[in-house]
Amino acid sequence: MLDPIVAFFQRVFAAIGRGIGLVVSWILFPFMLVANWYRGRAWIIKGPIGLGLLLLVALYGYFIWQTQVWTNFDPDYPNRYNLAERKNDAGLPVKAAAGQTAPANACERSAIVDVTADLIDYNVNQNAWISSMVLYKAGLFGMDWDRTPWLDNKASFQRGVNEAVRRTTVELVDSLVRMRGTSGINPQLQSVRSKMQYEETNWYFGLSPFGFLTPTPTQYRAAMVDLRSFNDQLATCAATFDARADNFLEFMDRVSSSIGSTSAMLRERSENYDGGWFDTRADDRFWFAYGQLYGYYGILSATGADFDGVINQRGLAPIWNESIKQMRAALRIQPLIISNGQEDGWIMPTHLATLGFYVLRVRSNLVEMRDILAR
Repeated sequence: MLDPIVAFFQRVFAAIGRGIGLVVSWILFPFMLVANWYRGRAWIIKGPIGLGLLLLVALYGYFIWQTQVWTNFDPDYPNRYNLAERKNDAGLPVKAAAGQTAPANACERSAIVDVTADLIDYNVNQNAWISSMVLYKAGLFGMDWDRTPWLDNKASFQRGVNEAVRRTTVELVDSLVRMRGTSGINPQLQSVRSKMQYEETNWYFGLSPFGFLTPTPTQYRAAMVDLRSFNDQLATCAATFDARADNFLEFMDRVSSSIGSTSAMLRERSENYDGGWFDTRADDRFWFAYGQLYGYYGILSATGADFDGVINQRGLAPIWNESIKQMRAALRIQPLIISNGQEDGWIMPTHLATLGFYVLRVRSNLVEMRDILAR
């Protein structure tokens, strides 16, 4: 009785094996043709082609290494700044320790500026900026890497971090460093804002009437230098940082809008696609949102130090601390493979909906704080 069943499965597996072999042969066929052609050429032709292939293999090795190794990735990076120990708002004169004289021309640095500059450093110095690498731009046989399941997670994460940095540099210019009753804009931070709006994918060549382009990492590095220079000026009281309640309110409003857009992106993908592990765009959305939360976790932690007086005077400390804890909780979600399954599914999880839940919780707390400040 078992013999027909065994024979049936043997035929099935044999057919599967032949199918796999056929697919592999189709894939290898063009490479075999090229190899046969190459073997029949003279060394004057073989040499340059061989060197070109070796260079290409080396470039791809470097590219793959950079996309897979996340140097200095640390969800607890805000702890390095010891922000809880600082009780002086940004831009205010440094207070003297007990029994000592206050130093002259010494003001408190902005933790927001320090963290923002360090996030840029993390994105383009400690790690290679993936989105403008020539092999990332070339794609997989012309297909955008973002549309494949491979080698795009780090690029999406970096763009998410960069989105938080961009929003912060805009708000530094428009509200946080603009004094009440004035229309003056700090020229150094204005330069930072312009540099951080630079296209994320630019390499040396592109569609430009001026010929060669400036690579994206170069612009971002220049912005980082300007941020640190501004903070050095602030530390000597040569610049201003206006830690007022209305500036804090405006900043929270802009951040909540930014996070809200990301929440809508996650919801749209989660509701309209349920490919589980086979949704090749789910990882892009997930890691972009994760990178944005990673960036805002440090920036908002720094905001709590720069606006400590406002937060405590308005009774926002409990909800503020809860928001920071929720952002850290969201960063614990680090699945090996991103799945965009149905919300009631039991085989394939729905990582987008899970992360979206945390994003919404953070945004609701920011909106609540904004409402309290607006009363």
